[in-house]
Amino acid sequence: MFNHVDLNLEPLKRETIDGVRYYSIPDEEELVKLVSITSVTSHFNKEIFINWRKKVGNETADKITKAATTRGTDMHTLTEHYLKNDEELPTVPPISDFLFKIAKPKLNLIDNIHALEGALYSKELGIAGTVDCIAEYNGELSIIDFKTSKKPKPRNWIEHYFVQAMAYGCMLYEMKDISIKKLVIIMACENGECVVYEETNKAKYIKLLGEYIRKFVGDKLELYGTK
Repeated sequence: MFNHVDLNLEPLKRETIDGVRYYSIPDEEELVKLVSITSVTSHFNKEIFINWRKKVGNETADKITKAATTRGTDMHTLTEHYLKNDEELPTVPPISDFLFKIAKPKLNLIDNIHALEGALYSKELGIAGTVDCIAEYNGELSIIDFKTSKKPKPRNWIEHYFVQAMAYGCMLYEMKDISIKKLVIIMACENGECVVYEETNKAKYIKLLGEYIRKFVGDKLELYGTK
């Protein structure tokens, strides 16, 4: 059984405008829209994605993206139910069930869960998002992200995962005055491996987060200047 320490994070309304996701957050006088951290990280890496689509072709790219999205959604659903101590888990396709089962030993290192699929935001940074999990991992309070893949990824390919996780850490500190110890990515792979990537160098990813945000804002200002 997993112990829960609920932070009582309120859900936030989401909407997509011109391909960018925004969250509406409560303010004293009006609703404020903050950009999603996933939109910020996607923007920073968009050239890589564009080049990949050109390389494999749009049809193949669409097929791979759809399969990966479905696989990831199923994994998140199973993991959330499992960590909530639900006795019965949803029925999913065999590949998703397989990924969940190989991830379970790593998931069992989680405890004292503060939030699952919780909405966070930072007015100071102008960003918001939905964190997979805030909990202790091996006894240390962490931002935990659940990923799926065909096979393990080289660490330098997943820098943006840590940037996103660090963004959630910053949002949590601003909202609740709680500081996390590390960033954890649990990646279940179709080749049968489940890899855990851990990062304790928060300063590095706070700096990178600043670069991501500045690029997003700078490119948007440049775009507005041409209209």
